[in-house]
Amino acid sequence: MNIALQIAPRAVFDIPAYSPAGNEREIFESAWERQLPLLLKGPTGCGKTRFIRHMAAKLDLNLSTISCHDDLAAADLTGRYLLKGGDTVWVDGPLTRAVREGGICYLDEIVEARKDVTVVLHSLTDDRRILPLERTGEVLEAPPGFMLVASYNPGYQNLIKTLKPSTRQRFVAIEFDFLPRDQEIAVVAKESGLAEDKVAPLVSLAEKFRALKGHDLEEGASTRLLVYCASLINAGMDIRHAVLATMIEPLTDDADVKAALLEISRAVVGGRNA
Repeated sequence: MNIALQIAPRAVFDIPAYSPAGNEREIFESAWERQLPLLLKGPTGCGKTRFIRHMAAKLDLNLSTISCHDDLAAADLTGRYLLKGGDTVWVDGPLTRAVREGGICYLDEIVEARKDVTVVLHSLTDDRRILPLERTGEVLEAPPGFMLVASYNPGYQNLIKTLKPSTRQRFVAIEFDFLPRDQEIAVVAKESGLAEDKVAPLVSLAEKFRALKGHDLEEGASTRLLVYCASLINAGMDIRHAVLATMIEPLTDDADVKAALLEISRAVVGGRNA
């Protein structure tokens, strides 16, 4: 069953800024209308979480964000019995609350969670749209306004941490990447307050660092790190120190790699504020 978009009035300044790179907003709205789960794929810091926050605000939907990690188990999502005042009571987890109340439940970096988490999601990501709670005997049916969204970074996948094809095929998927150069310059300038002509060399440097991904670096410099760097420069910090603190130290602990990145940064952006 489809559901119509019902968007409550919301001031523009309440909606997190987002610069679309393609038709991702249209895909999201269509998936929400048709009660389809959504999977966001892309590198760290390219805007996946910002996109979800933007769409939740735009559609006036509640948003529950769960940051997945190695110790995240199914019970952390669904709930558990706890002692309260001498009584044993059931306490819903964030996924269960979202299913009861509606809105978006966002699982950030789902591959970091334990394997039993994806098993719990299976019944929510097919035509049943149900959440069985074995410990209480309940079977919750997701309301029309509930949407499950998950994200992961394919660059971190390996034999241990991977999303099975059978799980991926339960989702509508959108591939995210860093914005085209001109758009990224505009976004970083707007977020940091630094002029676009001063942001441009930083984006050039990030592009060079991203070209090293899979070789000297596990990940390239994200748009998030670019915003941090430009913000420090805008506050008066020397470019060399800002680049070191935001675009080199977060990317590697290897002294030789750091030295190489510093050489690249000196060639691209120099060492003084423009």
